[in-house]
Amino acid sequence: MNLKIVEKEDLPSLLEWFNDPEFHGRYNPLVQLSMAEMEKCFDRPNRPKSFLMQKKDGTKVGIIESRDVIPNKSDVFGLELAYSMLPGERGKGYCTEAINLLLDFLFLSSAVARVQVITDTKNAASLRVLEKTGFRKEGTIRKFMFSRGEWRDGYLCSILREEWKGPRVLKDTA
Repeated sequence: MNLKIVEKEDLPSLLEWFNDPEFHGRYNPLVQLSMAEMEKCFDRPNRPKSFLMQKKDGTKVGIIESRDVIPNKSDVFGLELAYSMLPGERGKGYCTEAINLLLDFLFLSSAVARVQVITDTKNAASLRVLEKTGFRKEGTIRKFMFSRGEWRDGYLCSILREEWKGPRVLKDTA
């Protein structure tokens, strides 16, 4: 698994993914964007750091993002991850590998003390991935998101620097 920073040339692919109701799965809101809206989001100064998840052969299988929990305060309040996979690539371990890779990068390259994810309480697959990557469920956030005609509850999960078990993917090659 490789993570490739999202660049402007990737926007047409992302636009296609985001506008496909199956891409975000049944637990996330439906998204419909124009290219102009996508470019505006891409050009925002405080936009999330977005990475394409790629197989070793370069095939793109999903996206993972990290953003400050409170803008410009990652050193105090930590980072939040969000991710989505192409429907045909789910359940193959790619998301687990991508999260481990991003956690290694974040904890090795910054002083961030906490990384969190909010996932729908009904999303068993996402919760399983978070548990495999060392996240712990902290609690339930009631009505955290309105999606597909109903309010949804979410689990707040996090991993602290001291709970991270050291580099899992990025190894010291010296």
